[in-house]
Amino acid sequence: MFGLPLTFTVPLVLTALAALPAIWLLLRITPPQPRRVDFPPLKILADLRPEQEMPARTPWWLLLLRLLLAAFLILAAAGPIWNPLAEDSNRSPLLIVLDNGFAAAHDWRDRMNLAAERIEAAGRDGRTVALVATADAPAAIEPSSPSTALERLRSLKPLPHLQDRQAHLESVRRFLESTPDANIVWISDGVAGVDGQGFIDGLAPMAGGSRMTVLKAERASALAVAGVENAGGRLNVRLMRAEPNGRDSGTVRALDLKSLPLADMRFAFDANATETDVAFDLPTEIRNAIARIEILGEGSAGAVHLLDERGKRRRVGLVFGGTSDQAQPLLSPLYYIERALAPFSEIRNGRGAVADAVNQLIDEQVSVLVLADVGGLDRETMGRVTAFVEQGGLLLRFAGSRLAAGNDELVPVRLRRGGRSLGGTLSWDTPKTFAPFTRESPYFGLAVPDEIGIRRQILAEPDGDLQSRTWAALADGTPIVTADKRGDGMIVLFHVTADTTWSNLPLSGLFVDMLRRTVALAGASSDANAEARNAENETVAPRLTLDGYGIYISPPATARAVTRTYMERANGEHPPGFYGPVDSSLALNALLPTDRLAPLNLAPLNARIAPLAGAQTIDLRMPLFMLALVLLIADTLASLWLGGHLSNLFGRLRRTGAAAGIALAAMMLFNPGSDANAQERRSSMTMESSNPALVTRLAYVITGDSQVDETSRAGLAGLTQVLSQRTALSPGEPIGIDLSRDEVAFYPLIYWPVVASRPVPTEAAIRRLDAFMKGGGTVIFDTRDAFGNRPDGAPTAEGQALRRMLASLDIPELEPVPADHVLTKTFYILDSFPGRYATGQTWVEALPPAPEGEENRPARSGDGVSPIIITSNDLAAAWAVGQRGEWLYPVVGSDQRQREFSYRSGVNIVMYALTGNYKADQVHVPALLERLGQ
Repeated sequence: MFGLPLTFTVPLVLTALAALPAIWLLLRITPPQPRRVDFPPLKILADLRPEQEMPARTPWWLLLLRLLLAAFLILAAAGPIWNPLAEDSNRSPLLIVLDNGFAAAHDWRDRMNLAAERIEAAGRDGRTVALVATADAPAAIEPSSPSTALERLRSLKPLPHLQDRQAHLESVRRFLESTPDANIVWISDGVAGVDGQGFIDGLAPMAGGSRMTVLKAERASALAVAGVENAGGRLNVRLMRAEPNGRDSGTVRALDLKSLPLADMRFAFDANATETDVAFDLPTEIRNAIARIEILGEGSAGAVHLLDERGKRRRVGLVFGGTSDQAQPLLSPLYYIERALAPFSEIRNGRGAVADAVNQLIDEQVSVLVLADVGGLDRETMGRVTAFVEQGGLLLRFAGSRLAAGNDELVPVRLRRGGRSLGGTLSWDTPKTFAPFTRESPYFGLAVPDEIGIRRQILAEPDGDLQSRTWAALADGTPIVTADKRGDGMIVLFHVTADTTWSNLPLSGLFVDMLRRTVALAGASSDANAEARNAENETVAPRLTLDGYGIYISPPATARAVTRTYMERANGEHPPGFYGPVDSSLALNALLPTDRLAPLNLAPLNARIAPLAGAQTIDLRMPLFMLALVLLIADTLASLWLGGHLSNLFGRLRRTGAAAGIALAAMMLFNPGSDANAQERRSSMTMESSNPALVTRLAYVITGDSQVDETSRAGLAGLTQVLSQRTALSPGEPIGIDLSRDEVAFYPLIYWPVVASRPVPTEAAIRRLDAFMKGGGTVIFDTRDAFGNRPDGAPTAEGQALRRMLASLDIPELEPVPADHVLTKTFYILDSFPGRYATGQTWVEALPPAPEGEENRPARSGDGVSPIIITSNDLAAAWAVGQRGEWLYPVVGSDQRQREFSYRSGVNIVMYALTGNYKADQVHVPALLERLGQ
């Protein structure tokens, strides 16, 4: 209206504004109320005046006040709405381009709200809408109604990979050719995708200028993990951002395969830096247990980096069989081995004699034991090394003069005594080089330099299994690296020395690559040898993948298997996650270590750039009603003042106050024991609250949100009343607790409403809660989001807050409450546990399978009470009662008995927490009745 972004939901009401002149005329001729005069006759006679007076008209300021009051009421009834999007309204079709790669996950809810506002505004203008999600597979773009576009929008979610925007250029071009007057709104994450600037360069000629609007944050806000290196004595994590964005610090967390936190480290970007490093200085065993690195609070697949066996750092023990004068740099074989393994392994050098060094390293629990030119071992040491290999260790041996002269069983193949010389003075042969590695070799794919030359080697005796045990051979076919499986471990033999006396292999990069692949096989519980040989051909299916928020999910139907040698970044067909069995998983990540985030250059588009913020649609009805109420109060006071009643009212109040004071003093005078009684009651209540062990109470966690805490108190108070009326339990008043300082061992049940805006509890509080749960207590976590939660939608803020909270707790496996769970029969027989809402799922600790022959027992339970119950039905709001016993919140559902069932659910939960699984024993009732002859 008049070019303003103001609309009315009931514009017909505005016609009542035409009645304002009539109201003005009516108020103008209305006289004020008559003046009050005391009755004494003489006073009447003295005040009589002979002249005749006409009643005065209403003062102009009171007239104006009442006209404004009427105008505000009429405007409020018309339903005014301030809608800034109305300024841009037109009839052209609308194309919304929405970035939904992992870089948009951090503020995805804001992007969804913004896109929904644009679509709804287009619906009010009667425009068609088309929607393109840049991380999805390209498809034809078809305009649709705003309602259809909204349904499509709600189905979108951030995907766990970088988007390829350029793949959608052809679809956009065809759409613009068919609808040349279309306006484009691009809700951008500000981060260059796989195509870099390709999308912008292709879009600029087609849709640049005033017809296009780009909505983006002032600075790209995404943070990501660029790569992880388990090197040296620590785990190095490189973090990055597209550009300086004000998010300069935070926390990086390391977790194991069970998602249990192992360590937290703070990070900080320099003022204008886009990369920073974080180092986890942890023991090797803990670093090897890390399976996931994530940026806390980022909620993005790009902020998660998964580690597999390739990222583990093995502890390698080195033993040299030579004399002390040979153990010198550039002379000792250990020098070359150590230099080759140091970047990706923890090196331990054995001290003393060979036997002492071997026993020392085995005691230090090395994963790989390297014996360089060790010929023979004593029986005890031989037995320890044999047990080390059979229990999963990797024994890596290098040839030398001592091994050539020795003879033991710790070799993968039978060896000939002595050695074979190639290219010597008395030899007709020339130095041999490596043959190309076969597909069955774990070294397949490594390039063999032409300058590699083998001058001497230990030969293997011909054997029927020799070919299957050969990992590398010379050009003439003689084995140069052999291996054999022993128990759960492996023995690998290089038929040359680890120094330069027999070959120049230790001087090449091939030596480093071969050792790295060999050491990586240590600790594999399955046939790592066969897996390594078949890595090129073997495909592994996705087992556990990440969604766009970085949360583990089951692999989507579109996920495809990859080969063992797959080294690319994740994409739509291969989402990030773990591929293959648990003991030999392959980790696939959203970004490669060489990837970097870059900001988009939007200048070629010449488009209008707007901030990534909602339209802030404001309903003006409540402010107008409030203004009308203020004017009504002002009009009332003015009328009392003009009529002379205001001074009389103040006089009466003064007289009433004096009388009340006298009455109160009299009551205190004639009841001297009241103070003592009140003090006694207060002392009793204080002692009862300070000693919670004296009475059973229900407790709730104080979140810091006053409304939520009051609802929790009122809800548990209502449940306490029901328990007192219906059961033998007479609990005390509920009490709020602070986990960081209050003792929780006195309470059987704690209710915890999850508030997304509140910070995560401290580590001390989490440890206290964990001890409470392990000590037999039960905690009800209520996210209160069942009304807005969708099974296939994005996690709510409360759900994400609960996941962050539970990430630090030792939580058992959970399942929805089964129909035969004892919780459904502790007091009432129930099949669901509704609260204010009835659509949410209730989760408890998963029960073990029923024993054979007891599958049909009426009630089933584990060995104890479930330490955790998770619901989203807002139980406290359904239980909450006011001071007069009235219900404070309405229930949302079609069942008129929903509130009653919510109270029954609360009674069952409390009885379950107090009595455990006694109801499950009713399975024995038939046998008892039979024994009694009934």
